[in-house]
Amino acid sequence: MTQSVSRLITESLEAHDVDQVFCVPGESYIGLTSTMVERNSVRVIVCRHEAGAGFMAAADGRLRNRAGVCMVSRGPGLSNGIVALHSAFHDATPLVMLIGQVERKDFGRMALQEQNYSVLLADITKQVIEVNEADTASEAISRAFHIAESGTPGPVAVILPEDIFDDETAAPVDAPRPQVKAAPAADDLALLADMLRKAERPLVLVGGALMADAVRDPNTFSDLNRLAEEWVLPISPTHRRPQLFDAHHPNYGGYMGIRVPPDLINEMKKADLMIALGERMTDTVSQSYSFPTAPQPQLPLVHVWPDADEVGRVFRPDLGIPASPHETIKSLLALGTPEDASKRKDWVEGLNTIHTRLLAKEWNPTTDGVNFAAVVCEIDKHLADDATVTSDAGNFGSFLHRYIGFRQGQVFLSSVVGAMGSGMPMAVAACLRRPNTQVVAFMGDGGALMMGNEIATAVQYGVAPIMVISDNSMYGTIGMHSYVRYPDRPIMDGTRLTNPDFAEWGRTFGAVGITINEESEVQAKVAEAFAVKTRPVVLHCKTSALQMSAWRTYDRAPSIP
Repeated sequence: MTQSVSRLITESLEAHDVDQVFCVPGESYIGLTSTMVERNSVRVIVCRHEAGAGFMAAADGRLRNRAGVCMVSRGPGLSNGIVALHSAFHDATPLVMLIGQVERKDFGRMALQEQNYSVLLADITKQVIEVNEADTASEAISRAFHIAESGTPGPVAVILPEDIFDDETAAPVDAPRPQVKAAPAADDLALLADMLRKAERPLVLVGGALMADAVRDPNTFSDLNRLAEEWVLPISPTHRRPQLFDAHHPNYGGYMGIRVPPDLINEMKKADLMIALGERMTDTVSQSYSFPTAPQPQLPLVHVWPDADEVGRVFRPDLGIPASPHETIKSLLALGTPEDASKRKDWVEGLNTIHTRLLAKEWNPTTDGVNFAAVVCEIDKHLADDATVTSDAGNFGSFLHRYIGFRQGQVFLSSVVGAMGSGMPMAVAACLRRPNTQVVAFMGDGGALMMGNEIATAVQYGVAPIMVISDNSMYGTIGMHSYVRYPDRPIMDGTRLTNPDFAEWGRTFGAVGITINEESEVQAKVAEAFAVKTRPVVLHCKTSALQMSAWRTYDRAPSIP
C-alpha cells in the first residue's frame, strides 16, 4: 500500500510525539501543511514571522526536552528563520526545521528563491538532511530528531523539495530512535568523589543539560538539592538558567551570569575546585574565558556534559565526564556522604551571604523615568510557583537576574546566546505548551518591535501572556558598551529609538494596554496587569536611561532628545 510523502512525513512527526508545529505558510511546502490540516493530528500554529516561529519551536523543544518543529519556506523564509537556528545551535537546544526547496527538476538553475542549504547552514546546524527520494522521507525525519536530541542538542535542517510531497511511496514510518542516557564510568566517579572530598572551597556550576534532565525526570532537582545539602556544596546556576536552584536555598552560591558583580566573583575565585555540572562553559559563563581561564584553567576543573566532543574542546579539564549530570548526581549520592563535608560550611555560608545581599530589593529612584528595578521587584511578588518567565536580550534583563528570586518549579526561557526578539515568541510557546499557567515576557523597546508582533499569534490562539516592556528610548546594552569603551564620544546618537505608545499598540491587537509613567504607579498597575486572565497584557514601562543596568548608572547624562 502506498501513500503520499506528505502523509508519511505527518505520520512520522506523530510517531515522534509532535503535537504542534510553528510556521509562516509558504508555497514550497503547502503540500505538507494541507495534509496536516486535513489530518488534524498535528496542530499548525500560524505565526507572523519565521524568526518568531523558530523561537517558538525552540522554546517548545526546551519545555519538552524534545526537538521542537518549525516549518519555513525556501529562500527569504529560511533567511528570516536563521536567527532561531543560530540561537538553538549556541544554546544547545533541540530543534528540527523543515525547509521547502524548489522542485527537483530545477535544481542548479537558480530557480526562484533557490539556495544550497547544505552550504548556507553548515555552520549553524548539527546536520542538513536533503530528502530527494520519496522512500527516504520518514528515515530523514527519524534521523533528524535523533541527531537534534543526542549528545550536545541542537538544530537539524531537513530540506524538502516542493514536488516531493505528492509522490507516492510504500516506505513505512521509521520508528523513533531511543534517547541514550550516559552514566559516569566507575573510575571517573571515584576520582570525582575523591576530588570533592578533598576540596575545601568547591564551586558547582549547573547549566542547561541539567535542565534537560529535569524535564525528563522530576526527581532531578530534589536529587541536586540533596547533594548540595549532604555534601555541603554551593550551587551556582549559570547564564540565563536561574531556575535550576532555589535562590532562597542556603546553599545557593551566587548566579554565574554575564559580568558577575565584583564582590561575588572575587569570592568565587577563591575556589579550589570547579565542577561544571551540565554547563557547556561558554564565554559568558567563564567571564570572557577568565574564570576559568582558557585553555588552561587556574584551578582544578571537572566538566560533566553529555557529549565527549564538547568536554575538553575549549578548556582542559582535570576530569572530563561525558554523561548526564543527573546520572552523575545520583551516582555521587549512592556513595554516601563524606565524613568531613561540614568543613565547607563557612565557605558555603560566605558565598550565600554575598548572594543574599545582592538579591536585596534595594534601588535608587531615577529622575528620567522609572527605575526598572521597582517594576521587577513588584512583579516578583505576583509570580506563581509554576510561572514561566521569558526574557528578550538587553540590559533590562539584568534586573530580572538581580531582583527575582527564581525557584525550581518556575521556568525561565530566553535566547542564551543573546538573540533579540525571542521574548514574545517564547512566551506564546509557553502559553500553548503550559495552558492555564502564568506566563510573563520581559523585553526592551528594541526587542518589542522585533518580534513583539507575535502578540497577534497569542490573540489568534487565545493565550494570554503578560508582556512587560522597558521603554528607555534606546538600545540600552549598546549604549552601555559605547559609554564604557568610548567615554568621550556621544552616547545616544547611534542607539536612540523613537517608540510608539506601546499600551495603545497592544490594544490594537486586542490586548489590554497599561502604562507606568511614575514609580508611584508601579504597585497598582502591576496588580492590574496580573488581574487580567483571559487576554494578553502589554505593560508599558517608561523607564530610566540613566540607570543603564541593574548594577550601573551613567556618570554623566546621555544626550537623550
